[in-house]
Amino acid sequence: MDKKLLFFDIDGTIYDHDKQTPASAKQAISDLKAHGHHVFIASGRAPFMVSPVLEELGIHSFVSYNGQYVVFEGEVIYKNPLSEHSLEALLEHSDSCGHPIVFMGEEGMRSSAADHPFIHEGVGSLKVEHPKQDRSYHKGRDIFQVLLFCGENDEKQYSRFKEFDLVRWHERSTDILPAGGSKAEGIKKVIEKLPFKREDTYAFGDGLNDLQMIEFAGTGVAMGNAVPELKKTADFVTKPVDEDGIAYAVETLGLLK
Repeated sequence: MDKKLLFFDIDGTIYDHDKQTPASAKQAISDLKAHGHHVFIASGRAPFMVSPVLEELGIHSFVSYNGQYVVFEGEVIYKNPLSEHSLEALLEHSDSCGHPIVFMGEEGMRSSAADHPFIHEGVGSLKVEHPKQDRSYHKGRDIFQVLLFCGENDEKQYSRFKEFDLVRWHERSTDILPAGGSKAEGIKKVIEKLPFKREDTYAFGDGLNDLQMIEFAGTGVAMGNAVPELKKTADFVTKPVDEDGIAYAVETLGLLK
């Protein structure tokens, strides 16, 4: 088989519900690399939050911040930061609503609140501690994503910010991205860089922030534990992550032939 580009989400795709990588997934990814395929992580996580899984799997390429920061073989090939002016307006509005936010940069993240239960619950689900408070963290540095902490009903009032896209990832939190930003856009930058064709791409995911990626990829694979919207869009639905879903898809799709 010709070389392909394969993009794997982390949480619920590579990682199981205990934030562990099944042995079968590790072996499948090792085999894919041995066959000459290019393997990427494609995550809403920050670059500094992606590092553990990259090291575990021996991967050096990734699409992070839902497509806003892309690295190929250790080299940054694309950055798409949010506007500082727009972030200032967002902070003012979120303050007035009592909704804390977390600014996420290239090397770290800081919160608008010193301590908030929604932040503890949201980032805690990623096995990450509550970020330190720094309400000026967005000034003078690139911010690629913001985590807004509020309920789903409260999220609607932020539609006034046309320069942002909102993608919910947790009961308590939604991602704020540059308008039009997505993992699919990050994949497009990879295709342009290498270059490859769209039909040479395979994408694996489970959540709403994977939707555009699954739609765009030549072959979109939804995990058996994926949200219903993703399963409807995918070209192939594999088994759940904790039932060897990655290995099953790799074998069934003939990626090791």
